[in-house]
Amino acid sequence: MNRILSLVLLIGGIVLITYGVSASESIGSAFSRLFTGAPTDKTIWLLVGGVVAALVGAAGFFGSSKST
Repeated sequence: MNRILSLVLLIGGIVLITYGVSASESIGSAFSRLFTGAPTDKTIWLLVGGVVAALVGAAGFFGSSKST
C-alpha cells in the first residue's frame, strides 16, 4: 500500500475516533444511554470506523518498509 495513503488512513482514523469520543459525550448519546443502555449508532460507527481506518493505516505505514 502506498505510504501516503496509509498516512491519510491513519490520520483520518484518529480524526474519526476523536469525533466518536466527542459524540459519545453529547447530550443525544446521554439520552440514548439512559433509555437503551447503549450510545447512538452514529457514535458506534464513528468509533468502529476510526479504529479500523487507524489500524489499516498504521499497518500499511509501519508494516512494510519495502517500496515498490
